[in-house]
Amino acid sequence: MSKTFYITTPIYYVNAHPHIGHAYTTIACDTIARRHRMLGDDTWFLTGTDEHGQKLSAPPRPPAKRRSNSPTKSPLNFARFGSAWA
Repeated sequence: MSKTFYITTPIYYVNAHPHIGHAYTTIACDTIARRHRMLGDDTWFLTGTDEHGQKLSAPPRPPAKRRSNSPTKSPLNFARFGSAWA
């Protein structure tokens, strides 16, 4: 009988650009999940983004002056996440 193994990545926030930390955690978790599958374990690997945050569901507002990242850029960043892992 195989064991059940669960592994998840952190929740990635779409209002920031993908960076090396996202790649590291995704690749590390994928590697561990693949090893458990090879061992015959019933493996569940979960990753995703926070698409339902309060800032994302609010209507767009003018770009923030003090921050380099504006909530209005979130859809663009979400597209970068999708293309980074496609």
